[in-house]
Amino acid sequence: MSRVFVLKTNPETVLDDYVRLLKMAAVSQTLDPGRTTILKDNISWHFPYLSANTTPWQLEGVIKGLREQGFSQLTCVRNKTVVTNPFKGEKLNKYQPLLQKYGIPVRYNFRTADMNWVRYEPRGEMLALDRIFPEGIYIPDYFIGKNIVHLPTVKCHAYTTTTGAMKNAFGGLLNTKRHYAHSDIHKALVDLLMIQQEIHSGIFAVIDGTVCGSGSGPRTMNPIEKDYILAGADQVAIDAITAKMMGFDPMKIPYIRIAHERGLGIGSPKEIEVIGADIEGVKFGFSADANPASGVGRLLWFGPLRRLQHLFFHTPLVYLFILGSFLYHDYFWWPVKGRKRMAHLRAQGRWGKLFEDYSE
Repeated sequence: MSRVFVLKTNPETVLDDYVRLLKMAAVSQTLDPGRTTILKDNISWHFPYLSANTTPWQLEGVIKGLREQGFSQLTCVRNKTVVTNPFKGEKLNKYQPLLQKYGIPVRYNFRTADMNWVRYEPRGEMLALDRIFPEGIYIPDYFIGKNIVHLPTVKCHAYTTTTGAMKNAFGGLLNTKRHYAHSDIHKALVDLLMIQQEIHSGIFAVIDGTVCGSGSGPRTMNPIEKDYILAGADQVAIDAITAKMMGFDPMKIPYIRIAHERGLGIGSPKEIEVIGADIEGVKFGFSADANPASGVGRLLWFGPLRRLQHLFFHTPLVYLFILGSFLYHDYFWWPVKGRKRMAHLRAQGRWGKLFEDYSE
């Protein structure tokens, strides 16, 4: 039986609660404090939109919790996507001052000065990645032999229903052509979990559910305050419990079910022990919707236009899709809706006010 640790928190105690959460979860028994530990944050969008990105209190709380348990070799690894600027994201989401405060270096998986991409031959049987990338599976050499702590948030995703610990490896382990894997995204996530279990000295996840995202994730969601934080070593189990809290049946989400069936973790809530907060009756009632950009993606990746996906995503035509997504998100949705929602959270929400208190 796997264990997932859950606490109810508030802005006044959240840092102490993160430290307590990591103690409850005995992170030093899962990860070797003597090895380098990668903090893999999540920047789904460079704009400071709560629910879409790792929160500054999540990052700081985990750093404090790890340091108290003897983890001195911490580093932060960041990736970019075709529509997200990691440098802009780390500034606007207020990570830079925190990492400087605690003396934690940042490495970027797209800079050869920080790491190189090497061909990797998985020991386990692949479900999709070997077919998606027939030229070979390439991963950053820096990840091999190190601990990793994933730092996602509780939110929906237009392609995978939910996105959490398992999905957080998507950007770190796959290069800028990772969008090829959207055609079989659920199996690809399972393959990535298998690779992680082969290359890392330990895997852990800490998920922030202080402000959660319902709707058309991973960017244009409705941010809702829920005040939960979660931690666990079993990536499948923590995603399953998060999905259950959101109101979904975890075993009906393919990437959770397939990982469970392949013995990579536990996806059935009946086989997971939840320690800490009583979440038996918790059901947020979230829905995973699509906005116009992700709606087109759904049609091409999974819908009636699937046969055209190679034309649109494996040729220079992909730049039209990238441009459309960029214009929609950054120049329509953010100024029309996103900025106003964040302003409301800052004015009325407890977590928005805490976000404002963090210096840039």
